[in-house]
Amino acid sequence: MSRVLFVLLPGVHLLDLAGPAQVFSTAADFGLPYRLGYVAEEERITSAQGLPLTADTRWPELGPDDLVVVPGWRASGGPGGPRLGPDARERLRAHHAGGGTIASVCSGARALGEAGLLDGRRCTTHHELQDALAARFPGASVVRDVLFTSDDRVVTSAGIASGIDLALHLLAVRHGPTLAARVARSMVVYARRNGDEPQASAMLRHRSHLSDTVHRVQDLIDARFAEPLSLAELAAGAGVSERTLTRVFGRATDGLTPLRYQQALRLERAEHLISHGTKVEAAAREVGFDDARMLRRLRARAAGE
Repeated sequence: MSRVLFVLLPGVHLLDLAGPAQVFSTAADFGLPYRLGYVAEEERITSAQGLPLTADTRWPELGPDDLVVVPGWRASGGPGGPRLGPDARERLRAHHAGGGTIASVCSGARALGEAGLLDGRRCTTHHELQDALAARFPGASVVRDVLFTSDDRVVTSAGIASGIDLALHLLAVRHGPTLAARVARSMVVYARRNGDEPQASAMLRHRSHLSDTVHRVQDLIDARFAEPLSLAELAAGAGVSERTLTRVFGRATDGLTPLRYQQALRLERAEHLISHGTKVEAAAREVGFDDARMLRRLRARAAGE
């Protein structure tokens, strides 16, 4: 069981908190082992939107698989606003030193800076707060006009809704882009690309269209991408002819066929497995290829693009 612990400060923005919390809660609904927790220096705090919130005042024991998230709070770009106490700053440092991941949303990056976690690392925050962050923490490399950055298990995102992008990215890193896109689909949000490093996910590129027919077919492929799926079976599942499916699918996905879309999902999952130490032959079988030849061809084609 992995814990996702949110550190709440007075004036916390509700969406900074609720967006990532919803992502990991939805992942837990899909069977992933996530448990959410909330900690603050006082049992009751009030959000920027006026909603009172309650939280634990004692930090739980954390392991390297756990994630700590600091949502942002109402800030004007100046030096004012709430600050983490010395105990909370030390806990952030200790968690990162122990192999854990620390994330922030919006002005929450300032708390990471106060804990010494931004020195020598790339980071970002809301565009209205970037100058103040760079001035306050000159040892940090503030990256402007991106959704989020990731540097040595310190992950920072821009303002408000970008916390959802950050959380989806963390799911994709941990569990693959298919799972992240399933969560995004369930939340009815547009799965944004990584704001710092190019993200080549077919699901993240090709599911922002408005075709219900193609979404139904993609749902089938997403759930069963490792299985043989004929065009006839997919067309029947969507209630259209094979010819119609080929036409509308290509129109919605920049020219992909259902087979090419399925191959892209297989390739992405295989690359994820290979990056975690799986041999090419085993990864090919895991994602549904009969042997590694097709996987090698697809990898070569992708490398040449």
